[in-house]
Amino acid sequence: MTREECAALDVRDPLARLRASFILPDGVIYLDGNSLGALPRATSTRVREVIEQEWGGGLIRSWNDAHWIEAPRRVGAKIAKLVGALPHEVVCADSTSINLFKVLATALRLQAARPQVSMRERRLILSERSNFPTDLYVAQGLADLLGNRYELKLVDFGAVIGAIDDSVAVVMLTHVNYRSGAKHSVSSVTYRAHQAGALMVWDLAHSTGAVPIDLNDARADFAVGCGYKYLNGGPGAPAFLYVADRHLKAITEEPFAQPLSGWMGHRAPFEFAPGYEPARTIDRFTVGTPSVLALAALECGVDTVLAAGVDALRAKSVQLTELFLRLVDERCTGFELHTITPRDAAYRGSQVCLTHPHAWPVMQALISRGVIGDYRDNGDAPGILRFGFAPLYVRFVDVWDAVELLRETLAGESWRAPEHQERKAVT
Repeated sequence: MTREECAALDVRDPLARLRASFILPDGVIYLDGNSLGALPRATSTRVREVIEQEWGGGLIRSWNDAHWIEAPRRVGAKIAKLVGALPHEVVCADSTSINLFKVLATALRLQAARPQVSMRERRLILSERSNFPTDLYVAQGLADLLGNRYELKLVDFGAVIGAIDDSVAVVMLTHVNYRSGAKHSVSSVTYRAHQAGALMVWDLAHSTGAVPIDLNDARADFAVGCGYKYLNGGPGAPAFLYVADRHLKAITEEPFAQPLSGWMGHRAPFEFAPGYEPARTIDRFTVGTPSVLALAALECGVDTVLAAGVDALRAKSVQLTELFLRLVDERCTGFELHTITPRDAAYRGSQVCLTHPHAWPVMQALISRGVIGDYRDNGDAPGILRFGFAPLYVRFVDVWDAVELLRETLAGESWRAPEHQERKAVT
C-alpha cells in the first residue's frame, strides 16, 4: 500500500473529524495512547472552569451547586456505556491498583461466605504469568494480609481456561495483555470460571475505550479499569471499578466485604456517625474525598470516546493494526523484528508489539524522529517495541510514516548513537 492510498483512507474515515478534538504536537506521530491518551481540547477549558469559577467563585458551595459530589457516579455511569454495564454498577475512584485490592478482597470474602465452599480446597487466585505486574503484586500482598490462606497461581496466557478447576477461588486477568496485545475472551473465560465455581475479576485498563466489552452479557463479577489510557483522562486520572448488580445486593449482608471502609463509602457520609454503616450501592466501593479536578478532566476524556462509539473505534482499530502489521512485513524484513501480537484481530487489542535485540535504543531513535511509542522489558528475551493505536486521533497516513521511519532507523542503524543507549526512569 502506498502513502497516497493511506491518505485516501483518511479522507473516507468516519472518525477523522474527531482528531481535531485533541491537541497533538506538530511533527509527532503519537502511538502511545495505550499508555497515556492525548489531551482533549475541551479539557483545559473545563479544568479552568472548575478552578476559576467553581472553586474560585463557588468555593465549598460547589460540592452541591456544581455537582462535585456526584462526579464519581456520573462519570462511572458514562464509562458503564463503554463496558456493557448498568449505570449503577460502575463508579470512578482511586487508582486501578487500589480498586483491584477492593474487588479482589470482596470476591475472596464472598467465596468464603458460600456455605458449600471449603476454603481448605478452594484457595487459589489464578492469573496469567505475564499479567500486568501491579495486579500480581496486589494479589500477593492481599494473600499475605490474609495470612496466606490463599495462593497466587500463575500460568501461561493460553493455559488459563485449562487451569480453572474447583481449587480456584478467583480468576484475575487483564483483558488485553500489556506486553503482547493478546486479548482474552471475556465471555469464554468467565463462563469457565463460573462452571468451576470461581468468581471472575477483569482488569480492563488496556481495552476500555478501544475494544468492545460487555460485562453483563458475559456475567462478569468484578472489573477495574484505567482512566488515562484510551479514555484520555490525563496522567494519573481516576480509575473505575465495576461490581455486578447481583453482588451489590449480596454484599449488603456482609458489611465489611469491601475492606477499605472510608467515609465516602458510608450509608450517609454527612451524618458523621462514629460507626461505619456501608452504603447499599456501588458507593460502598468509594473511600475518601473524590478528586474533583481529576474527575473533571476524565469526564472530558470519556466524552471523546462516547462521541465516536466503541464499535466504530474497534473497526478503525482493527484497520490500523492490520495496516501496521502488513507494512512492517512488507518493508522491514531482515532487521531482526518479530511480531508477538496475534495476527488474528479477534485475539488482538489496539496495539502491536514487536521484539528486537536492541529494542530500547531503537525506540529512543524513533522517538527522536517524532514517532512516540514505548519500550517494555521482556525478561531474558529481546525487548519489546510497543505501538498503541488510539483510533480517535491516529491516522492511516501516520501508520505509513511510522513504518517508514522504523525502516530507516533500522537500515541506517541510527539507534547505535550514544544518546539512544541511556536508560531513563520511565520507559
